[in-house]
Amino acid sequence: MDYTEKISHLAGLIKKSSYTLALTGAGISTESGIPDFRSPGTGLWTKFDPVKVATVSALKRDPAAFYEINLDRWTRFTGVEPNAAHYVLARLEREGLLRGVITQNIDGLHSKAGTKQLWEAHGHLRTCRCMDCEQRYPLDFLVNQFNKGTNPPLCENCGGVLRLDVVLFEDPLGEDFTGAVHAMDKCRLLIVVGSSLTVYPVAALPERAAQLAIVNKEPTPWDDRAAVVINEMAGRVLTDVLAALGKI
Repeated sequence: MDYTEKISHLAGLIKKSSYTLALTGAGISTESGIPDFRSPGTGLWTKFDPVKVATVSALKRDPAAFYEINLDRWTRFTGVEPNAAHYVLARLEREGLLRGVITQNIDGLHSKAGTKQLWEAHGHLRTCRCMDCEQRYPLDFLVNQFNKGTNPPLCENCGGVLRLDVVLFEDPLGEDFTGAVHAMDKCRLLIVVGSSLTVYPVAALPERAAQLAIVNKEPTPWDDRAAVVINEMAGRVLTDVLAALGKI
């Protein structure tokens, strides 16, 4: 199939599906200016080994070093805006063609774009919490302390070290992932957008879908099991799908 045929095929799959979900990864946010993790030269994980620097044990062992290494590369993108791909998924939800979005991203762009049913499997950057007493604060509370020279940032309630509400390596996945697994039990069509499908356990979710469609610039391990694979930018593909559905 050529590109136009693939767009038409994906639109047809969406029309026929009684329960469609989207699973998104870092690739959906690159058009908003956020680097992905694995692209040669620019990927965040080509510069740091996350298994060494973004772990619970690294945070506990030397929290000041943890924040020196990690905080800027997470929070520098908190002011970015959603792109066309995020907005199209929100529109499909409003039109009743998409039941919700499962995301591996912590950037909050789906929420900004208007998606209502959202499972943030790896957490988010809106809040932080104390590792001792579990008191929660807005993210700015932690960032402001760090920027003023308090490192590690501390809880004003008990003096414990604060941590972001993101899933670190060695963390268990939380309630959002559990909710995503339950939603996948009803899924007739899963549209993967911008995910390499290599980070588990999220990468195992396609097993639960009756049908699979993949929109990703690079090949994934699941391509041979997908009804359609489109290796193009997510914003272009999803906008064209929206048009093929007669929603533009």
